[in-house]
Amino acid sequence: MTVRFGVHLPLIDFGGEPWTAARLSDYVREAAALGFDYVCANDHLLFRRAWLDGPTSLAAVLDASADMTIATTVALPVVRGPVHTATMLAALHALSGGRLIAGVGPGSSAADFAAAGIPFAERWKRFDEAVRVLRVLLGHDASPFRGRFYSTDGVDGPIVGSSPPPPLWISSWGSPAGIRRVAELGDGWLASAYNTSPQAFRDGVTRLEASGRPATFPTAVATTWLHVTDRADAADHVIDDLLAPTLGRPADDLRAAGLPIGSPEQCAERIDAYIRAGAERILLWPIGDEIRQLTAFRTEVVPLLTA
Repeated sequence: MTVRFGVHLPLIDFGGEPWTAARLSDYVREAAALGFDYVCANDHLLFRRAWLDGPTSLAAVLDASADMTIATTVALPVVRGPVHTATMLAALHALSGGRLIAGVGPGSSAADFAAAGIPFAERWKRFDEAVRVLRVLLGHDASPFRGRFYSTDGVDGPIVGSSPPPPLWISSWGSPAGIRRVAELGDGWLASAYNTSPQAFRDGVTRLEASGRPATFPTAVATTWLHVTDRADAADHVIDDLLAPTLGRPADDLRAAGLPIGSPEQCAERIDAYIRAGAERILLWPIGDEIRQLTAFRTEVVPLLTA
């Protein structure tokens, strides 16, 4: 199996540089030149640090992304509303020339739900309905849907004509319930590198196959935080001072997650673990000095991969 790599847009400013359209476009062009196949963006309303809106940023780099596949990792149809999310996804798909993977998830941030005025406890029930609405609005399903929270009443067919519609990938950290949802509603599975261990990923792939999904059912590991450095103190700084407070997670938990933060050898070992677990796509989020980090990954880490 040949693994393919992608990059997250740098929506969090770890390096103190101002956000500009030119900076994002240069980053994407460099990623394409380095051979990365995907460019993706996460989605939040609010975050612990200043956050550049993901879908808007993805739209800003459509031209720079050339023939790269673009992806939302993930859009939030409960927080933003399924109709608004569908129109956004349909526009990205149309304007990119059909290059979108429409990744969606319920969202895990209570702050996003509070900002949207939606009870956090309702996220799973609402998400199941929202995905069914998306499948109708994007053109996957022809039958109308009417649920407790959402319906397609008043919507006549797909909102933006796109043939074929974008594949709808469902996010899950790998729980049995999450994998059942992926198998039932999704065209692919998006896992999270700092929430889904390689073993949990392998177990998820096994559950998907047991549910009747073929071995070719597409998967990806997203939000794979990356920092290549031979200095142990620099790696500690990235985890302790940048990533842990940004994510609101204990630094020891992030170390235990086995993220590719450290020497080229350590990063290669951690990427190999996901490849051996069956990951077909790994989406990297470089922390600080992004282009240099992507270059280091390609030139120093990839040659060491053995899986």
